[in-house]
Amino acid sequence: MDKADYLAWAEEAALRAGRFLKENLARPRHISHKGKIDLVTEADPVAERLIVEYLQEKAPDIPILAEEIFKTSPEGLYWLVDPLDGTTNYAHRFPWFGVSIALMEDKKPLVGVIYHPMQGELFKAARGKGAYLNDRPIRVSEVSKPEEALLATGFPYNVHDRPERVVAAFKDFLVRVQGIRRAGAACLDLAYVACGRFDGFWEALLKPWDTAAGVLLVEEAGGRVSNYLGEEYHPFQKHVVASNGGLHPFMLEITAKYLPEE
Repeated sequence: MDKADYLAWAEEAALRAGRFLKENLARPRHISHKGKIDLVTEADPVAERLIVEYLQEKAPDIPILAEEIFKTSPEGLYWLVDPLDGTTNYAHRFPWFGVSIALMEDKKPLVGVIYHPMQGELFKAARGKGAYLNDRPIRVSEVSKPEEALLATGFPYNVHDRPERVVAAFKDFLVRVQGIRRAGAACLDLAYVACGRFDGFWEALLKPWDTAAGVLLVEEAGGRVSNYLGEEYHPFQKHVVASNGGLHPFMLEITAKYLPEE
């Protein structure tokens, strides 16, 4: 199959899940906990099922690794799926959440789609083919001075138990940049770096399905992605820095000091 086929299937799967999430945002819901502040709503498995059933229909031989059906040490071709990135936002009816789907080959994303249902924005990329927002080519920003930069970040689910390094890193960035946003959906943060709305993003202890599609978007849009130490990044690492490239050395000066504790 051509990458265009895989990309089209990922787009349709994301749209199906996103439409369901949007239509059900205002409805009463049952909320359960995977951890102290790690939530699950009844919408998560339904959105996941919509994606899985469609992808299995189109590509039955490609395994699917999703948040509720994840297996370790994947190899070869497989899908990485996050049906609802921003579950806490969704549980509170805060309209900032996304659907993220990536086709992986070993630890490298080949195709990535991120859908923001409430904005009607579909971000997509195929390796070597550029990045797009609703079929319009996108590029990272050209901001090079930290004091002119708008960054994004998130806090890990163990922040209540181990806040020190997270807060210290946030403070170090806060006093040197124009602004920081912490909106609660890593896939959208990465998509916004790719299209130049954010100039950089950092976060620790994300899951592979949180970053796989977004990493490809940033790279195909001309940006740079690494871990906190500046080493090559893949979605199974524990910390990520994404930027427009020009700000990357500055960001690494700070993140290198704050490797996460699990």
